Amino acid sequence: MDSHLRSFLDVPRDSHFPIQNLPFGVFQPKQGKPRIGVAIGDLIIDLSVLEELGHFRSPEFQDQHVFSEDSLNAFLALGRPAWRKAREIVQHLLSAETPTLRDDAKLHARIFHAQKDVLMKLPARIGNYTDFYSSYHHAHNVGTMLRGPENALMPNWKWLPVAYHGRASSVVISGTDVHRPQGQIKPPDASVPVFGPTKSLDYELEMAFLIGPGNSLGEPIPIERAMDHIFGFVLMNDWSARDIQAWEYQPLGPFLAKNFCTSISPWVVTAEALESFRKPLPQQEPEPLPYLRGKNDLTFDIHLEAHLQTSSMDSPAVITRTNFQNLYWSVAQQLAHHTVNGCNLQPGDLLASGTISGPTEESRGCMLELTWRGANPLKLPNGETRKWLEDGDKLTITGWCEGDRYRVGFGEVRGRVLPVV
Repeated sequence: MDSHLRSFLDVPRDSHFPIQNLPFGVFQPKQGKPRIGVAIGDLIIDLSVLEELGHFRSPEFQDQHVFSEDSLNAFLALGRPAWRKAREIVQHLLSAETPTLRDDAKLHARIFHAQKDVLMKLPARIGNYTDFYSSYHHAHNVGTMLRGPENALMPNWKWLPVAYHGRASSVVISGTDVHRPQGQIKPPDASVPVFGPTKSLDYELEMAFLIGPGNSLGEPIPIERAMDHIFGFVLMNDWSARDIQAWEYQPLGPFLAKNFCTSISPWVVTAEALESFRKPLPQQEPEPLPYLRGKNDLTFDIHLEAHLQTSSMDSPAVITRTNFQNLYWSVAQQLAHHTVNGCNLQPGDLLASGTISGPTEESRGCMLELTWRGANPLKLPNGETRKWLEDGDKLTITGWCEGDRYRVGFGEVRGRVLPVV
């Protein structure tokens, strides 16, 4: 990627959305229907107008008008040639050397929207949602709490990417408030469970990717072709009720402790925008089975943070600093494993990483680890402490890749905890 590529628009050095990024999303202006746009600085370029003006008349788009849709699904289904072509077209039009938009003030009024003036929508109609458990340090920490360090990892963990199927209907866009969930809880000193609001509400710092064309039922996606089906990435907070989870997960895993709300960021950063930040996947031991071995498998250098702001704080405090490279299983391995039995993925399906924790205390990606299940309360700058999230708390996750005089960022995903309905 050319770090010297410049837009005719003035984009600050620390913006998450320079011309090197150009993430896709769905926005709704104050007047008008939702449509697809690309973020550049603090603006959105309306792709439906560019489509109307004929800028996407090329074979890759198969004569389809995908950018006036209210979701990315039709665009996702077209596959990588169309994704790459669309990004190239937009990047060219926004370049300082291209006069088409630069010199047409009337066109500016039609094409550009201020991000602060629009409503962001979910980027896709999410038909299915799967959440993996792919961070070694997270799995080891949680296993240590439950079984001790000698038996922290289950026997299968280093052989396959563990996951569960979540609830797609409760995936929400950043900024949506989260009501404290209720459910069955069995206190340690009780002989029977009780019903009530969770006392152990948690966040999970995650990332997720959207599926493109997908595969037919019964036809696995080989690991070498996995990236052809991954459009791009978002930030994710997998809100969790730990006390409900502890009682219900035996023997089938997460259910009500997870399906009440999952928040994602609105802008989808494409795999192309992340090319400059590829890193080799660390060696895995034991060596994975052949269907999980990619010749050039990869990960990405993405700095990630979680910020907590209580109702009595003037500004948020950073409580987690970690990196996408802390994932043990790659996204290609996750996708290949998901489909190896013939499971059919579809455009818009969401696959998430699981909590991304690192080897240090500050890189732990959830309150469960940060406070060691409440035993070591988190101390905040204003003197408050937290074992778990409380009503009124606002949790924000952000992340970016650091380039040469530019950032490729993901914006943020945020949510505020509200009392039980």
